[in-house]
Amino acid sequence: MNLIKQLAELVGFHSSYRGAFGDKVIAKDQARRVLLAAMGFDLDDESLTQAITLLNQKQWLNILPAVHIIKLEEQQQDIKISLPRTESLLLHWKITPDLENKYEDGLDNEISGSVEINSLQPIDEIDIDQTHYYQYLLPLPVLEQGYYQLNISTDKIQANCPLISTPKMCYSPQKSSVNKMWGFTAQLYSLRSNSNWGMGDFTDLYNLVETSVTQQASTIGLNPLHPLYQQNPAHRSPYSPSSRCFLNILYIDITKIANFESCELAKNTVHSEIFQQSIVAAKASELVDYPAVAKLKYEITEILFKDFDENRKNLYPLMSAEFNDFKQKHGNDLHIFATFDALNEHFNLASDNVYGWSDWPIKFQDPNSADVSQFQLSHATRIDYFCFLQWIAHTQLKSVTQCAKDKGMAIGLYLDLAVGCDGSGVDVWSDKALYVAGASIGAPPDGMNPLGQNWGLTPINPIVLKKQGYQPLVKALRSSMQYAGALRIDHILGLMRQYWVAPGMEADEGVYISFPFDDILRIIALESSRNNCIVIGEDLGNVPEGFSETIQNSGLLSFKVMFFERWESGLFKRPENFPVQSISTIATHDTATLSGWWQGRDLVWREQLNLYPNEEAGHADRSSRAGERQNLIAALEDLKVIDISKAPQQEPALMNTELSVAVQKYLATSSSHIQLIPLEDALEIPEQVNIPGTIDQHPNWLQKLPIMLEDFWQVNSVQEIVQAMKEARPN
Repeated sequence: MNLIKQLAELVGFHSSYRGAFGDKVIAKDQARRVLLAAMGFDLDDESLTQAITLLNQKQWLNILPAVHIIKLEEQQQDIKISLPRTESLLLHWKITPDLENKYEDGLDNEISGSVEINSLQPIDEIDIDQTHYYQYLLPLPVLEQGYYQLNISTDKIQANCPLISTPKMCYSPQKSSVNKMWGFTAQLYSLRSNSNWGMGDFTDLYNLVETSVTQQASTIGLNPLHPLYQQNPAHRSPYSPSSRCFLNILYIDITKIANFESCELAKNTVHSEIFQQSIVAAKASELVDYPAVAKLKYEITEILFKDFDENRKNLYPLMSAEFNDFKQKHGNDLHIFATFDALNEHFNLASDNVYGWSDWPIKFQDPNSADVSQFQLSHATRIDYFCFLQWIAHTQLKSVTQCAKDKGMAIGLYLDLAVGCDGSGVDVWSDKALYVAGASIGAPPDGMNPLGQNWGLTPINPIVLKKQGYQPLVKALRSSMQYAGALRIDHILGLMRQYWVAPGMEADEGVYISFPFDDILRIIALESSRNNCIVIGEDLGNVPEGFSETIQNSGLLSFKVMFFERWESGLFKRPENFPVQSISTIATHDTATLSGWWQGRDLVWREQLNLYPNEEAGHADRSSRAGERQNLIAALEDLKVIDISKAPQQEPALMNTELSVAVQKYLATSSSHIQLIPLEDALEIPEQVNIPGTIDQHPNWLQKLPIMLEDFWQVNSVQEIVQAMKEARPN
């Protein structure tokens, strides 16, 4: 085995994988070489040999592991330690709560003890460079769930590592008195309303939640609400965020900011003829005009922040106190985030060619540099402005969460955690050691995209993630769970094995790398139980056999999309085959809507965008759709959820409401705990939200709903679907 392959396998790269079409795909040596270099390894023979040796010996040379997961259900707790032969007799240990984690304040301050090393039974031993090492199991006391630091020492050595005490299972939705729930999913930006300024906002979401509760919906699912780039509002994909730990400020309703009514300049500006004309134009735009909306909102937030900043003590003492509490709670993470936005703005104003931190002067590309520190001092007010925007977004989204609770919505908001971050954003800038610059997360060829996918998201290095005690993942989970009754983890397979595309290589030439999935599931379970938040794993795509059962065994809900739930014969699976521990839906943002699928709109786009590897594949796809439509009608008729006399025309295919309602009734017969209905399907929209593998070739993340939110509940298809849900899945 050559050195590249040896190192790749030690790091966790797979030598091959089984493709979606049953073929065995062998990893290319060039891909492994480039990805190892991106991870920071030197690739000359001497350096490779040293790296291989170090990785093979690290379990001996490191006294403690990088992080240790305690399984609460196990009665005997211990941790593996490695010690060189020593004359020391006593080993001292101390366990303290990790007070940087917000939940740990109530835990005991410290637990400590000592043990004679000779009393510990060695479980293994080895000689390395003339030193004899022993491995022991050090017993640990019983700990409550939470985050701790373990420190051990003798008279000659000292070491520490994080301890994370975790439950096995996520928070269980079965604790609810209602076994079968339903709700809507919405792309928040797509909502039209009388009050918004050209894209959906948090007030629209509040109103959608408030009315949905009266219709017995248990949840409202949303696209990721992570922040993008203030200086580049045209960067619109919610799955390509700058960070996964804060909010997209374009969703702020400006008129609901606390000092809007008392700020005459802001009100006069908004009510001016020119400004009102701009709002009308943004609202009239067929697609969301993000730059236009951003220009309007930022003009007024500038005024409102100036008013707040100048009158904190006299006019706004309560606002000021709440803002200070928010900044204190989020501490350095918020300060770094706001610093990034201020720096990006600063350099963007100086040049039109600045997209992210890699375009800044070198001395500002390190967040810990003296120049960045000086910038933080000289631009403190501007940094405070960006903190202010995050606080406003937080308070408005929190009010939606509170509304759902007050109205008795069983689950509340169902948020979405993106699989990764854009490489030009704050998360990568602030922790470059964690990320593998140049590489990209993607997906191998499958039925949705036969050419494979390159998502342009910078992957996390699993080795460094473990060294950091999984804290980047913890922060991302908490940031969403604080608002959510349910959290969907996008592409959860990527937390077990992630498909990396090497720089300069094609999407179908990627390589899988393993992540510490067992540990990660434990972290998810801990945060889920602490936040009373249901967790859903989006287990679609090239998923290995048994994966869905694995996540279900940890209390996560699986994701069942009707279009994908078919036997090899092409027949649709009966919904009774769906597990209770699942979510069922017709489609996702990445697939055709029911109307688009029925009428073949998705096939037209694939052909136009050259998404087929060859003409034969495209022809086969188009030829099979007629039979697929027949299979769907047969499945609906089999469960007696469609009036066959009202079934839609198949050739040429025409959509109707009978089919819309029948499919929802069909899914409602499943045992799935939650059924989700995309607003696009409730309104029988033919265009899908996003076509994977495209950016500007299709209007991804731009399309508005065809009707106002105020009129949504009067639409016939919506009324019939809601009535069907009330009967099939009563609250």
